[in-house]
Amino acid sequence: MLSTYSRRIQLTLTLAVAVLFAGCASPRGAAPVTVPSAQLLPAGNPQVLLLGEVHDNSQGHKLRYELLRQRVEAGWQPVIVMEQFDRENQDLLAKAQKGCADAQCVIQVAGGARWDWQLYYPVIQLALDHKLQLVAGNLSRADASRVVRDGIKSSFDPQSIKEYRLDQPLPAALRAAQQQEIVAGHCNMLPDMMVGGMVDAQVSRDIWMAKIIRDQLPRDVVLIAGNGHVRKDIGVGYWLHEAAPTLKVHSIGFVEGRDNDGRYDSLQPLATQQRDDPCKQVKK
Repeated sequence: MLSTYSRRIQLTLTLAVAVLFAGCASPRGAAPVTVPSAQLLPAGNPQVLLLGEVHDNSQGHKLRYELLRQRVEAGWQPVIVMEQFDRENQDLLAKAQKGCADAQCVIQVAGGARWDWQLYYPVIQLALDHKLQLVAGNLSRADASRVVRDGIKSSFDPQSIKEYRLDQPLPAALRAAQQQEIVAGHCNMLPDMMVGGMVDAQVSRDIWMAKIIRDQLPRDVVLIAGNGHVRKDIGVGYWLHEAAPTLKVHSIGFVEGRDNDGRYDSLQPLATQQRDDPCKQVKK
């Protein structure tokens, strides 16, 4: 029979997976205001556009899609990198884009089980309709588990380790900020022994997304990912600047509330999505 401590660890692990892969909500804040797209993204398209999300917030998905649709229908042809597809499935994703007539087919061929794919259907269909390449940007669970066990360098080749300075300790401020986000996002109940590994996994995802974005250059690139990943202070934007400081990058947070504080270049506040408290189970 499991001890009380073991049961709590098990519940915490379950919550960790749910939050890490399904995404957690931003704190409640002031009433949302729809920001005109011209204010979110000035005239002219950046080389790299980082578009965030609260994964289950339908309003945010709609507003983000409209911003992207307007740019694409005006003639923009970026590559679209998506966190929702594991990078190991890139061949499947490319095959689906060639053989599928609609987004549902792409989802069936290359999508995984942990996302609400209907929220991403419009973006995938937009890519099909305008012949925009879709690129898988995320680590698989297996790769993330290896990073948790063996550290960040275990997921990268020697050249990437050099480019992103992974042969050195992470900057203390970055690790501290990531740790704060990880712990808060897991109801402040994550066992200490898990925190470091989960920070490493989050950072590895950010670096992989930055690396995959750079692989698409000189074509323009859009990243579709959670708000934590598109942050310019500790997320993908940070790692892009580390490896390619002259790259023109613009990040937009789609957040519940008005919390920016230097995290994004611009901000779209959202209404708070109604959802069950993900912390109820571990607080019992």
